[in-house]
Amino acid sequence: MKNHRMPIQPIEDNRFVENRIVTQLFQTSSLTFNDIAIMNFTDQERMQFAQLIGYSVSGFGTLIYVDDETYNAAVKMSEGMSEADARIEALGEMLDEARQGVKQAAVALFKIHPDDLECDV
Repeated sequence: MKNHRMPIQPIEDNRFVENRIVTQLFQTSSLTFNDIAIMNFTDQERMQFAQLIGYSVSGFGTLIYVDDETYNAAVKMSEGMSEADARIEALGEMLDEARQGVKQAAVALFKIHPDDLECDV
């Protein structure tokens, strides 16, 4: 199966909107979260499953398989932003953090003042 990015599910009241069919199947089956944890699924599939069963957004961020970009986008969606805008803003923030890291590394490596890295573009 090709590993592709799944959509972030809709959010209401800081919870992903559960898929009642998935929830019903999960509740009537002998399958447990521990069973699912040892099965061979991708992180993308696990993230979408947590969303489909109505996981809280804050709890979602604590799951080991949830990446920062998806969690940060979900938080923005819970504040009313569209998925596309939330993902763009989350990626922009990650890019800003990476730029700051590179800037700090350049200052240390080349022993220059941070202001010397500023430019008017």
